[in-house]
Amino acid sequence: MTLNYKSMISSLRALALAMCCVAFAATQAHAQSLLRDTEIEETLREFTDPILRAGGLSPSSVDIYIVNDPSLNAFVTRGQNIFLHSGLILEADTPNQLKGVIAHETGHITGGHIVRSDYGNRSAYGSMLIAAGVGLAAILAGEGQAGALILGGSQQFGALEALSYSRVNESAADQYAAEYMERTGQSGAGLIEFFEKFRAQEVLSQARRYPYFRGHPLSSDRIDALRERVRDSGYEDITDTPEEMHKHKMMQAKLRGFLDGPAQVYSRFPLSDQTKPARYARAVANFKQADLRNSIKEIDSLIADEPENPYFHELKAQILYESGQGTAAIEPARRALELKPGSPLLEIALAQATLQTRDPGDFPKAEALLKSALQKESSNSYGWYLLADVYERQGQTSLAKYATAERFYAIGDIASARSFAQRAQEELSRDLPQWRRASDIIVVADTQLAQKRGRRGPKPLVSFTSR
Repeated sequence: MTLNYKSMISSLRALALAMCCVAFAATQAHAQSLLRDTEIEETLREFTDPILRAGGLSPSSVDIYIVNDPSLNAFVTRGQNIFLHSGLILEADTPNQLKGVIAHETGHITGGHIVRSDYGNRSAYGSMLIAAGVGLAAILAGEGQAGALILGGSQQFGALEALSYSRVNESAADQYAAEYMERTGQSGAGLIEFFEKFRAQEVLSQARRYPYFRGHPLSSDRIDALRERVRDSGYEDITDTPEEMHKHKMMQAKLRGFLDGPAQVYSRFPLSDQTKPARYARAVANFKQADLRNSIKEIDSLIADEPENPYFHELKAQILYESGQGTAAIEPARRALELKPGSPLLEIALAQATLQTRDPGDFPKAEALLKSALQKESSNSYGWYLLADVYERQGQTSLAKYATAERFYAIGDIASARSFAQRAQEELSRDLPQWRRASDIIVVADTQLAQKRGRRGPKPLVSFTSR
């Protein structure tokens, strides 16, 4: 199947969602992955949405993705998608610096720079994302060998350059960024600080530069022009609020806890540091070290300080669940959802923990949670996987086949999606919405598979299933 940019992003979104057994997850399948975490996503949204509105964009139409990569990079793709490397988030000293980069990337979207960029660069980068996406999708679908082969032929996110913009486009994006920060009553100084911090990149060879500055060429003239604009804005001296700084530090601590080695975490956040970010990071590091007692001790201390913080309860549920104590994870997962109602990832986490009881009386509860989550994130393939499991446990095999069709459709395995949709249709009543949806999947699959055959030439004499 050939993917365009829109379907490419759908596949990447499905890949990220499929990794979310609980709130925070990352794949380790020999390729960089996308991270999902309700708390971090919410923090980034709070930082980003005002900027998007200032640029005349609807926040609901712009997706933000976190790439699990320690390198310094951020980029946008067609379809209004912003990608931030975890390394960039960790490198930003303040929320204002991170907002400045986000405003700059927003400027590339509103300025139409993606459309104007060199088509060859975009095509090559898109091909890499497609290869990585399809490879991971194959692994998730149970085709580990095929997925490994595909991934073996694709490069890692961090090893590739994103779109390379001209210096003219970079300067324009700087001015857009300053304008959007000004419209939101914020200082544009953060972007200047970010550029100044890495000014040495200007004299390094292309190969030695951080990925961000390979795709976004830096120059002294740009910095000087931006500084002049920010100075005239009247907001140059506006600083981040204490609440924003706290959220930024908590986001960074959580990322470090999950992405850095435990020894690094303990070095950065020694036991003498009893701040909330330090305890947060150590709770995760202890969990990764299989030190459940101290992990729970740290997270319980945070819950005692902030009993109404849903993310502390969420992390406790994850720690318990992934430590083999699924039923013990139910209560903190339930509390997290009570404090953050309607969150799809938290609904999936609670449904997953609930299924650990293996009590048939709990199956309808898990089913309701999963249906609610999938109404909001219909491309969440892991949610469909769990729903198929719930249906199967309740003896509803036709609905289980339908949910499996949706799961394969979400990860881009059109051939398998069609197969299961057809099997479901044969058993489902025609008046059910699932029957009609299965019919839609079959129609779309037939169209895409036919297009694929047409591009490859005459239909082979021996039929085969192809991804």
